[in-house]
Amino acid sequence: MYHVIVNPASKSGKGADIWTRVEQILNERSIEYTVFFSREAGHVIKLVQELSASLLESGSDEPLKLIVLGGDGTMNETLQGISDFDRVEVGYIPTGSSNDLARDLKIPADPDAALERILSCRKPIPMDIGRLVYHHVGEQTSTFSNEENITQRYFIVSSGIGFDAAVCEEALTSKFKKALNKIGLGKLTYLIIALKQLIKAKKITCDFTLDDDRTIHMSKFLFVACMNHQYEGGGFKFCPDADYQDGILDICAVGNIPKWLVILALPTAFKGNHYRFQGIDRYAASKIHLETSSPLWVHTDGEVSQKSSSITLTCLKEKLRFLL
Repeated sequence: MYHVIVNPASKSGKGADIWTRVEQILNERSIEYTVFFSREAGHVIKLVQELSASLLESGSDEPLKLIVLGGDGTMNETLQGISDFDRVEVGYIPTGSSNDLARDLKIPADPDAALERILSCRKPIPMDIGRLVYHHVGEQTSTFSNEENITQRYFIVSSGIGFDAAVCEEALTSKFKKALNKIGLGKLTYLIIALKQLIKAKKITCDFTLDDDRTIHMSKFLFVACMNHQYEGGGFKFCPDADYQDGILDICAVGNIPKWLVILALPTAFKGNHYRFQGIDRYAASKIHLETSSPLWVHTDGEVSQKSSSITLTCLKEKLRFLL
């Protein structure tokens, strides 16, 4: 039995049409399933919580098999709803605008092929996920208005604070993004908004500590991205060496670099060549604690809920069972 979570609004509303095709295949092959449609931000979390609770109440030894049809944000909400990761297996059909998870895992863009990989998977692969803990909560956004005063979130692709999170926060409500999605150029949204956010970025300082041992000070902080996978923001290859099974977060730290040079460096990040620029540095750790001089937006897989000036991110090794 598969339980399908569908974000019908994904891919500028084409998610519902893609589900129609997937539904046809499931019916043709007489595969048992139930389907649930998300209605608003945060709804997928509730759906998965309810499914997880039902599994525990049933006393069944069978795993809860989920198929998520949506974008990276839909996958992120799915993680928040899982109560027992040992009892859940997750498959993914990408229908988002950035699809960074699918890009790294080489999941086919064709939904038929993506579904076939899920159905033919006999043994799920173990996959790292990350956990973000907020030690300070600042300004909140209405994106998750039903999640007030949250203290932690999981992430599967990446989490970051500063510039990249500010880009995500603006992109979530961007009419420009919706227009570009309709003509298949959605990832350009992030590049355009990135340039805008870069111009108005204020001077912030940051101290971050790796594995409770080494502390780095940045006097002109722009952002830190902590990643399980190689890509974020619609194809920026910020961490080319990221490995989703090594128990380590790969870290891209940007600061002490002129804004004009960042403008030159950003396009090179699509190929992972940005580390040639001084002020863009790579690190790796299983745990990173960050303190900034002012609260900044924080994202998990591109989802932004609030600002913070103090966060800790930890890699949870092979926590998720993924149908790939």
